[in-house]
Amino acid sequence: MRDRSGKSDPLADHRFLARVSWAYYVEGLTQEKIAAQMGSTRLRINKALAEAKRLGIVRISIDTRHSQCFDLEARLTERFGLGRAHVTPEPLGDTDTQTMVGAALGHLLTDILRDPAVRRVGMGWGGTLNIAMRHVAPLARPDVEVVSAMVGLVEGSETNCAEITARLADLLGARRRYFPAPLFAGSAASRDAILEIDVFRTVLEGIRSCDVLVLATSDISDRNLLIRSALPGDITAEDLRAAGAVGDILGTVIDAHGQPIDHAINRRVIGIGLDDLYAIPDVVLAGGGAHKVTVLRALLGRGFVDTLVTDAATARGILDMP
Repeated sequence: MRDRSGKSDPLADHRFLARVSWAYYVEGLTQEKIAAQMGSTRLRINKALAEAKRLGIVRISIDTRHSQCFDLEARLTERFGLGRAHVTPEPLGDTDTQTMVGAALGHLLTDILRDPAVRRVGMGWGGTLNIAMRHVAPLARPDVEVVSAMVGLVEGSETNCAEITARLADLLGARRRYFPAPLFAGSAASRDAILEIDVFRTVLEGIRSCDVLVLATSDISDRNLLIRSALPGDITAEDLRAAGAVGDILGTVIDAHGQPIDHAINRRVIGIGLDDLYAIPDVVLAGGGAHKVTVLRALLGRGFVDTLVTDAATARGILDMP
């Protein structure tokens, strides 16, 4: 791209190259479709892909620092006091938002895990984290311990916290530690009793001492793994919405202000509390889609999120909220 003086605009060039690279390598679109979507030609798209490789924009992953999302990242970082924000472009084709955000999270985790100072990583659950595992590059990190930040589900699932923990540990050649408990106790009293057992206290302390904690979130609907597979039989999604719930994090159900709702379910959670997150050096929150805007905004408002991974449309939705 050139300005009125006829000089090349390197930033715009880099953005174009990164956008084309993302669409081709991550979204899997053909060069013809990218050209049609971007009002370009197949020849220019082909040359752009070659130039992106030459400049190092395309390596093992796509360097999204040169995407069209600088402004959104800067605004999110400033408004919510984040250490960093990674905003993916919106899909050009039929690729769903969760795939885009999951891919970006996987690339980011690869960079995070290259830091030798990172020795303990906690993992949550959900579809976004499951997709991220497909994009984490294998690294030799036998010094790392990967811990389940939440319980595993009885039923087998790729989105299960235990499965995600195991897959990341395998990619790193790392040690792993699971959380051998249900997400919710039968009552507040039984929860308190469980948390006094030495093995659970040890696991919880391990989560609290993580260098990095990777989490996803969702609204109160069947799109949420908690609602689909972990909700106690005596509680319904309608009950939670009636109490003001907009989503959950680590099993704690929250309202639009990021506060735990006044409901018995939050007195039965077996896990760390939201206040514990302030002491963790890097809390990574990932999520995208219109249905997640409210819950993401609520969690960002609490101030314990250090890194946000989302998509451009969701980022704009968050920033448009008061």
